[in-house]
Amino acid sequence: MLKITFMGAGSTVFARNVIGDCMCSPTLREAEFALYDIDGQRLQESAEILGAMNETLGSHSKITTFLGVENRKDALRGATFVVNAIQVGLYDPCTIIDFEVPKKYGLRQTIGDTLGIGGIMRALRTIPVMDDFAKDMEEVCPDAWFLNYTNPMAMLSGYMQRYTGVKTVGLCHSVQVCSEGLLKKLDMEDKLEGRKELIAGINHMGWLLEIKDRDGNDLYPEIRRRAKEKNANEKHDDMVRFEYIDKFGYYCTESSEHNSEYNMFYIKSKYPELIDRYNIPLDEYPRRCVNQIEGWAKERDQLRESHQLDHKRSHEYASYIMESIMTGDPYKIGGNVLNTGGLIENLPHDACVEVPCLVDGRGVNPCRVGRLPVQCAAMNMTNINVQLLTIEAAVTKKKEHIYQAAMLDPHTGSELDIDTIIKMVDDLIATHGDWLPKYC
Repeated sequence: MLKITFMGAGSTVFARNVIGDCMCSPTLREAEFALYDIDGQRLQESAEILGAMNETLGSHSKITTFLGVENRKDALRGATFVVNAIQVGLYDPCTIIDFEVPKKYGLRQTIGDTLGIGGIMRALRTIPVMDDFAKDMEEVCPDAWFLNYTNPMAMLSGYMQRYTGVKTVGLCHSVQVCSEGLLKKLDMEDKLEGRKELIAGINHMGWLLEIKDRDGNDLYPEIRRRAKEKNANEKHDDMVRFEYIDKFGYYCTESSEHNSEYNMFYIKSKYPELIDRYNIPLDEYPRRCVNQIEGWAKERDQLRESHQLDHKRSHEYASYIMESIMTGDPYKIGGNVLNTGGLIENLPHDACVEVPCLVDGRGVNPCRVGRLPVQCAAMNMTNINVQLLTIEAAVTKKKEHIYQAAMLDPHTGSELDIDTIIKMVDDLIATHGDWLPKYC
């Protein structure tokens, strides 16, 4: 029997979407779904929900649960695919720490899970756990594909790809909805059908390099005109990315609330008016966490009463990747892979890049893109510098590399001086306590 293991299955909503997608696939619906988590209550809730979905969909899946580190190898043993959606330290206490400690030093964030000081700390507490996963996988399922959904995507996937023997691809939600969302925001829905596009860069800062209509006409001139006009005349939730189009020439895959903190331009204590001008939601991720926790409790109770849970297959890549590898039928994704052989020529070979990939019976096969426009590569490099130094810190356990990652982070470095950055990092390390390994 095909075995699909879900690490962090207590992430109930996400587990439901990915495994629900698998249950909708004729190729995957009779698999064993091995659910692993260290939180017994959340694990049991996920098992209940997925059991109801299994029954409603008329699937014949086998659902098994594995609680705690002592059962992790059994959860992984014999798996063909391993989906990773863990959150080490959860919202409370670690996400709270990621936001509240920097605030003391005058550093504000929006999402703080991918870059910036929040992304750095999240990577440092997550990499040791994923390294343990990798050691177990190399022993009990050495041929399995590791499908990583956990942020910070480039740091975690890059670590797995460089320092373990596990076949890893990082997956995000941004690529598949990028151009559709852009065209809808600009009232260009008539250009959706049959459009052709090329996206490449790094996770959360991939660039919509080309977009053409069904007849091969370049849509960018009209996109640039409308985006500039919209930013000049109305307040909306994508103003940062529309500014990217105007100043850098291209649209970016991830949201404005993410991209507002990936550079030195928008969140600036000396220019507080920029927050309103660009409609930037400070402390957005903590709000989302609280709302999601409250929302899930209500949804869980409703589902328990009805015992019915239907599902329609989503746009998430995971099930389509599994299906393609099992059947050999090709499928195209935007995947996060190591830049081996210069898939993007003007980015470092040890960077984790987001490029088109062809999936088939041989696995995930990245496509060569060539060179990015120089300004796009330059923007990517400001992020890659932080990613590589954070991975270096995780590997060497040297505190100096954490300092360097924070110093070179565009937002952090533009707001704080070196001495303050070091004090903040030391405070974060101390406050995290045992959630982090020891650094010298």
